Amino acid sequence: MKQQNLTFTVTEFVLLGLTQNPELQRCLFVIFFIVYVTTWFGNFTIITVVITDHRLHTPMYFLLANLAFLDVSDSSVTVPKLLLDLLSQPTAISFNECILQMFFFHFFAGAAIFVFVLLAIDRYVAIHQPLRYLTIMNQNVCMGLVAGAWLGGFAHSIVQIGLVLQLPFCGPNILDNFFCDVPQIIKLACTDIYLVELLMVSNSGMLVIILFILLIISYTIILARIKKHVTEGKRKALSTCGTQITVVCLQFIPSIFIYARPFQKFPMDKMASVFFTAVTPMLNSMIYTLRNEIKIALQRLTVQKLITAFLQQP
Repeated sequence: MKQQNLTFTVTEFVLLGLTQNPELQRCLFVIFFIVYVTTWFGNFTIITVVITDHRLHTPMYFLLANLAFLDVSDSSVTVPKLLLDLLSQPTAISFNECILQMFFFHFFAGAAIFVFVLLAIDRYVAIHQPLRYLTIMNQNVCMGLVAGAWLGGFAHSIVQIGLVLQLPFCGPNILDNFFCDVPQIIKLACTDIYLVELLMVSNSGMLVIILFILLIISYTIILARIKKHVTEGKRKALSTCGTQITVVCLQFIPSIFIYARPFQKFPMDKMASVFFTAVTPMLNSMIYTLRNEIKIALQRLTVQKLITAFLQQP
């Protein structure tokens, strides 16, 4: 009898997760549960304070509130699955769920990256055109810029998903990661992926590299302008730019490490993925909530609630 070659279409992927050690899994579950709760609490604190305090109804804080929403959304795409996987190893994810996870992850992450660009534009206008700042960055302009950031994230995600959907998957289906992402998924395709990896790098890798370089140049120009020409509020302006530069580095450097190189796999890949999917959204919220304006607004909100509760007592 002639042996017949059998092929099958992959319907699910098996996620190996972060570790196979049960004791380490329980420890990591506690750590990432705290990280996830902190991410929600920190980012929704920013959103709530910006919405309720009229003093923070400015273009910069409008953009920060959008960034906080994108951070908590992006974290919610990956971290809940990570927590479930830490309780039961190995776990499977269907092909369709994998595609949806990749789509929403790149959608929210892409939109967040463009919001970083908007924050740099906002600071540039505030420093270079202080008298016309509120006229230039009016409500309609801010809404349009944020809509453009979301559309940019959508377009980026569609391109990434398009690269994956054109590939045949007939085995293997073991994914050495804790969530579905394009660089790992395309390596499981049963075809030559050389061109696809180049396209992936040109779409994701080159995008984050170019935007990161432009942002660093922009903030360098802004800081030079502050040092030479700003006299009133210089310390506050430097603090704002320093905060945004820190957050930009936390977001972009791990992303560049993952997406800006094809064909190779490094031991640090999984750690870098954990950092920008779970840790960075938490750190972003913690950094921004430490700003004086947010702390003061939070104190005002707390005092108002205490006064309201006291007056409502019989």
